[in-house]
Formats: sequence, C-alpha cells, structure tokens
Amino acid sequence: RQADFIETSIDNLNRTLMEGAFFVVIVLFIFLMNWRTTTISLLAIPISLLASVIVLKLLGYTINTMSLGGMAIAVGALVDDAIIDVENVYKRLRENIRKPITERLPVLTVVREASVEIRSSIIIATLIIIVSFVPLFFLSGMEGRLLQPLGIAFITSVLTSLVVAITVTPVLCSYLLKNEKTLSRRVDGTKVERWLKKIYSGTLTVALRFPKIIIVLTIGAFAFSLFLLTGLGRSFLPEFNEGSMVISAVGVPGMSLEESNKTGKLVEELLLEMPEVDVVSRRTGRAELDEHAQGVNAAEIDVPFTLTDKSKEVFFEEVRTKLSMVPGANITLGQPIAHRIDHMLSGTRANIAIKVFGPDLQRLFEIGKNIETSINSVQGIADVAVDQQIEVPQLRITPNRQLLSAYGMTVNDLMTQVDIAFAGEKAGEIYEGQKYFDLIVRFSPESRSSISSIESALISLPNGGQTHLNQLATVASVSSPNNISREDVQRKIVVAANVQGRDLRSVVNEVQEIIDNSVAMPEGYRVEYGGQFESEEKASQLLLITAILAILIIFLLLYFEFQNARLAFIVLINLPMALIGGILIVYFTSGIISIAATIGFISLFGIATRNGILLVSRYEDLRREGKRGLELLRTGALDRLNPILMTAFTTGLALIPLAMKGGEAGNEIQSPMAIVILGGLFTATLLNLVVIPCVYQLVVRKD
Repeated sequence: RQADFIETSIDNLNRTLMEGAFFVVIVLFIFLMNWRTTTISLLAIPISLLASVIVLKLLGYTINTMSLGGMAIAVGALVDDAIIDVENVYKRLRENIRKPITERLPVLTVVREASVEIRSSIIIATLIIIVSFVPLFFLSGMEGRLLQPLGIAFITSVLTSLVVAITVTPVLCSYLLKNEKTLSRRVDGTKVERWLKKIYSGTLTVALRFPKIIIVLTIGAFAFSLFLLTGLGRSFLPEFNEGSMVISAVGVPGMSLEESNKTGKLVEELLLEMPEVDVVSRRTGRAELDEHAQGVNAAEIDVPFTLTDKSKEVFFEEVRTKLSMVPGANITLGQPIAHRIDHMLSGTRANIAIKVFGPDLQRLFEIGKNIETSINSVQGIADVAVDQQIEVPQLRITPNRQLLSAYGMTVNDLMTQVDIAFAGEKAGEIYEGQKYFDLIVRFSPESRSSISSIESALISLPNGGQTHLNQLATVASVSSPNNISREDVQRKIVVAANVQGRDLRSVVNEVQEIIDNSVAMPEGYRVEYGGQFESEEKASQLLLITAILAILIIFLLLYFEFQNARLAFIVLINLPMALIGGILIVYFTSGIISIAATIGFISLFGIATRNGILLVSRYEDLRREGKRGLELLRTGALDRLNPILMTAFTTGLALIPLAMKGGEAGNEIQSPMAIVILGGLFTATLLNLVVIPCVYQLVVRKD
C-alpha cells in the first residue's frame, strides 16, 4: 500500500526530528553547563515549530514528509539566534559581576545592552539564511511542487526563531540569569569554554604569523574541490526507498489473454521463490477507457519486499537476473512513486525515454531496435525496451462517396450503421432481481464471421429500401501496425531504459554519444531525449541563475550591515570555504549531485555567512573602541569563539540523523541536503576561525 510508505516516512522523520533536537540539548548543556541558559535557548524550538505548523495550515499545506523534512533540517538552526543572544547576555552578566559593587549595572540594563549589541548581526544573518532558500521557490513543475513545502517550513521556523530571540529570550534572561552566586562561579566561563579558547588561541597566533600562506592554502583547497566537482555525477531526485516494486511484463502485441496470464503466473512464481518477497498482486491489461489503456499482452505486478542483509540495488539486480528467463516478454522494474514521476516527466515509465520521430512506422521500429542493440552495453543501463509493434489483421471499409451520394447518404450515415451492426449499440437494460444487464443490439456472429458475409450485410437507405454493403463500400482485410504513437502530430516510437548503479547524467551522455556515432538517421527522422535528466538539466540551470541573484542580495544585505564593501566581501569568503566541505563530503559519500543536493549547496551559503557576520561585526566594535593589531584580532576571535562553535555544532549535529539515514523511507530527499550542509558547515566553521582573521588583518593593514 502507498499508505504504508507514507506512514513509515512520517514516522522516520518524526524520529529524526526528535533525535536532532536531542543532539541540540546535549551541545547546549556541554557548552553552557547551566540548565537555565539551556532551557532559554531550547524554548525557541517548540515555539518555532508550532508557528511553522500554523503557517502551513493557513497556506493550505498539509503536514507531510516534505514539510516535516524542512523542520528537521531547521531544528538545529532554530536555537542559533537564541544561543547568540543568551551567550552574549551570560558573558556580559559575568563581566558585570566582576566589577566592584559600586560600578555594577542593573541586571535589566546589562541584558538590554547585551541583546542590542548583537541584534543587528542576528537579524541580518537570519535574513541571509532566508534569502538563500528563496531559489527553491523558483523551481517549476513537479520538483517545485515537491520541494516548496520544505522551503516554507524551513523559512517559517527560522523566521519565528528570530522573533523569539529578540523578544522572549531577553525577557527570560532577565528573570532566570540574575543569580549572583551562579555568575560568580562561572566568571571565567565553563571548563569547555576555557579549554577551547586555550587551543584556539595558540592556533590563531600561528595563523596570524603567516596570513598569506593560510590564504593561499585555502585557495588551493577551493581549487581542488572545484576539480573534484567536475567528476561528480548528476541526477534529478534521489531514489525513493518505497519498500515496493512495480514490474511491467509486456508480451508480443496480439497475445491472447490466456497466454499473457501464463506469462504473468510464471513471473509471480519466480518472484515468490525469493525470500524477500511474501506476496504479489497482478493486473493483466487495462480497460480501453482507462487513462493508461493497455492490451491484454501487458501485465503489471506489485511486489512488496522486505530487505534485511542487502541493499535495494542488489535486490533489484537479482530480480532482473531471475526474470531474464521469462520468454517472450520485456521486463521493466521500478517503484510506484518513481514510475509516476517518470510517467509525468516523459510519458514513459522509465528514467530515460529516447523518442524517434519519422513518417514510416516500419522504419521507426528498425531504428528503435538498432538503438536498443547499440546502448545495451552501456554500463549502468537496464530494462532497455522498444515499443512493441507488429502487423495485425484489420478490416478496412472504404466508402464509395459517389454511390453514397446517388442514394442520398453521407459517409457518416453509412459508418453509423456499420458501427451499430458490428460493434453494437445499447438498446435498453434487462433486470434480474437486483442485477441489471445492458441489452446490446448488433448483427449475429454468422453475419460477422467472414468478408463475404460482411459484404452481404444489408444497409438501410433513406428511401426505405436496403442494399448490400459492397454496393456502397469496398471491404478488404489488411495488415496494419497494432499501435501508432504520436507527439505534436508526428509519428514516434520510444526506446525506454532505466539506470541502475550509476548516475543518470553520465549514462545519458554516453547514450547520446553512441546514438550520434553509430545509429544512422535517414532524412526526415530525428531523435529526442526525455525523462528525469531533462528536468534535472532545466532545474539546475534555473537554480544556478537564482543562486547568483541570491548571492548578490546577500552581498547587498552585508553592505547594508557594515556600510563597507571590503567587509562584505570578507564575510562572503565563507561561501567558497563552505563549498570545499560540501563538495568533499558528496565526493566521499554518494558521488552524485541531485537537485536536493544543489539546494543544499545554495542553502549553505546563508547558513555559512552567520559565523562570518558574528566575527567581523565584533572586530568592527573593537575597532570603534580603539583596539588595533593583534590585540583586536585575538580579542574579537576569542569573544566570538563560543557562539560560533555552539551554533555550528547545534546546526551540524542536528543534521546527523538525517544525513546518516538517507536510505530510510521519508529521508531520501532531505538526506542529500543535510549531507551537503553538514560538510560545508564543518569546513566553513573551522576555516572561518582562521582565514577570516588573516584576511581581516591584511585589509586592516591596508586601511
């Protein structure tokens, strides 16, 4: 059941959300070692998630895997603004308690001044994070409808967390953090804070001695990551783990229902021999009025499966191998949701649809078979199949317009009588108890059994007389294709294929190269490619354009904050530093960039700039206070070390459950995003603490 997949997905995401929140609690308590500060910071999570749910409801969205995924990605970031506020307030209160009693300020004054000190930074940082998610809303088509609830949930949660940080958090700090004994015990910070500052102080001192070397090494790492990027595969959406398989078994056109049923039973028996399969269900053929009508030669088998000691890819390959012994049938494997996505994108239930257009059906079929033979050897390609096409006997009735005109009849008059005579017409209903049956009127079987009997059929004339059909039309038995497919009024044949164990883009590129070099296209014939890769290409181009616009808006926001283009560019250095980790982690995990991973990279731009804003804004505050040189760089960096590491750890560790459980139902799309953000956040945070001081040192020296 599709409901099973949905329920499992939601359960998995709920568990992931709770696990992420648990990591946040642990990080906060380790760094702050105070249950009051931890509680104040954590309150942002339930308030923000509740607000997100309310907004989604108002916008007409349901709580589904995508909206829950947005909340799961945001859960670590929800406490960031509150952490920065609480940490700064707590630090200023400790500094205040060190002063002589006569010089101490009231708690409320300290809280207000500490909150105002970092308010501008957290507002700009949060706006930048929101801007970095905006490109997601430019996606159109199926991917846009799929991912936009995720973006709405994320943005709403983060925006609400900002409101909580600048309103609720200071109020709670003024009530819960005024215990002088507690402040006195922690006047020099927690043990973790002192230990981290000791390690970082030495590292920063070495880095500031050789700033140019540090910058060159960072540029080299960025260049190397771009080199690795060129070798990464590309795909549209990650594969879903639906726990169910759809197998299409298509026999020769014209196959009888009895023979098709035998083929279907053989497939069922082979599947039930596998320990992962307990039950199967099959449909053979589809009604003519069905949206996806199929002949009785086509069967669809639904196969729920349970995997314990092997991956889905290995299991699918075993199924393909086992079903290869089924004679006279094209076997195609897929999953229910994936099948529907493929069908929406290309009209074919396969990852790749190679469409050949031309005037002659026989020639199209020959070209299709040639393509099938040529691409079968491509590594990673599977389930290659050409539209089945054969000549089937048909009865052709060609009206004689001159004779019809002489009798005062039209072609429509004649064909209406022929249709009633041979196809039948509903004349009424017969009731037997509570059951009823349509009463169909048509010629007897003897009158439809041969061409001579059909030719002798009597046709009513307008004058009340009758004449034989062969007096008004020519009746002949001919052979014609069983099926004629058209697109944009042109005849076509489709070669469908799936991709297994390799990224979609590289397979398509190799297929295109083979067809261009080895398959001759006569004049008037052409090839088009459709499927997931086409949507991936369009979506990637759109995301690239919108990402550039987002970076421009981020720069303008930074310029608005610092009123200095150089300082804005210093903060933007976090973007390439984040890309280093994002690219490296993709390279060493899946090796494939999907649309979900691309959105992760764009989102990373906003998340990574937060730490740069915190550091540079503190440097500017210290410059205004008169500090210069190494004293400014060391003091500013050590002041912001705790909030930078805390926000990075809470955001990063909260993403670990999503990143580690990409194979679970419901996590498939969010996991690549989480992996990219996790890797990028790691390098951006570490390099931010070393590279930004070095760059700032050179800029200040020039000033």
